[in-house]
Amino acid sequence: MTREPAATQSTALLTDQYELTMVQAALASGAAERRCVFEVFTRHLPAGRRYGVVAGTGRMLEGLEQFQFGTAEIDWLAEQGIVDGRTLDYLADYRFSGDIHGYAEGEVFMPDSPVLRVEASFAEACLLETFVLSVLNHDSAIASAASRMSLAAGDRPCVEMGSRRTHELSAVASARAAAVAGFTATSNLEAGRRWGLPTIGTAAHSFTLLHDSEEEAFAAQVEAFGPGTTLLVDTYDVFEAVRRAARIAGPELGAVRLDSGDLVEQAGEVRALLDSLGNTDTKIIVSSDLDEHAIARLQAAPVDSYGVGTKLVTGGGFPTAAMVYKLVQRTDDDGAPVSVAKNAPGKASLGGVKHPLRSFDEAGRAEAELIGVGASPETHGASTRELMVPLVLGGEIQQEHLGAGCVRRAAQRHADSLAELPAAAKRLQDGDPVLPTIFS
Repeated sequence: MTREPAATQSTALLTDQYELTMVQAALASGAAERRCVFEVFTRHLPAGRRYGVVAGTGRMLEGLEQFQFGTAEIDWLAEQGIVDGRTLDYLADYRFSGDIHGYAEGEVFMPDSPVLRVEASFAEACLLETFVLSVLNHDSAIASAASRMSLAAGDRPCVEMGSRRTHELSAVASARAAAVAGFTATSNLEAGRRWGLPTIGTAAHSFTLLHDSEEEAFAAQVEAFGPGTTLLVDTYDVFEAVRRAARIAGPELGAVRLDSGDLVEQAGEVRALLDSLGNTDTKIIVSSDLDEHAIARLQAAPVDSYGVGTKLVTGGGFPTAAMVYKLVQRTDDDGAPVSVAKNAPGKASLGGVKHPLRSFDEAGRAEAELIGVGASPETHGASTRELMVPLVLGGEIQQEHLGAGCVRRAAQRHADSLAELPAAAKRLQDGDPVLPTIFS
């Protein structure tokens, strides 16, 4: 049995047991090498959402590089008796050699959009299901929530501050997904290191409580970081704190942060107080359980930026994008393609390989998601844009989708996609998807 060492940290066991047991059974039946096409899509958007956002593509591809069963993984599977020796031999030599196409990271999607297509033998593609879905479902949910928050904020920046409200590794992924959807910085240092994201942060309430007085705490922070720092002013009395902050840091005080109370009313009063004290350039940052609706209400207030945590890293109440990974085509014993589909009540799928385009009206505004089954869709003369891009060809990951640069490109793709959508995409009220999905 060949047992080459896996990559530094294998992702191969970030999966469900039935992926491996299906491979064992398929090897036994002789169907494991049938060429298959799997597609990832969601049947519906969360209630009221007008569009979703594809995110996590770069993370998924990085994980694919490490999706190998090394000695440690094979030995554990053998000890547990999860699969037989033949299957262990197959897994020990596993390297994905197929093709993957998908919507570019940052692209918006609609119900039934085939956001990812995996083409490979059944065994190769089957093993990826759980890993692919776990990454895309999490990151797309976060990015979809972040996009709505960014839209509500308009020109005011949103920063991600949710690390303490989720799993430690989800926090890193959430910061990345938020950056794809328009957030400008994160408090998470690992996300900054790994993805090249700008990081922010100064002090919490505990720092103020540590000192004998608020004045002493502010003075210590200004001494350490200069007057351009951000001072948290709601530990005790907000307005007294603003006066102390202005007195200690002077007119060069960078910002004050409000984290409790009626933020709309407070922001107006704090702005007036700062201006009266000569701190006309001092900014106001607000946090405290913000979501897109709270941000929209704060648009009337003199706020400069928003710190968003819990509601972001939990997907705005929808922590999954509800994506599924379905077999839509396979070959028969003669190598001919056969369309296949699930036909269960409420969970039906559509067989055949999908070819998506986005169509535009004469003004250049997106008007529909056109999906051809088995061939390119009918366009009826409309202007269209291809939505699928190559991610993996012949087992080789396309390098432009990896690294810190891919986050910047995804953020630009997202901004460009939003700019194409009808104005209804910006509405926060419940409504149907902003584009219809039309099959042909």
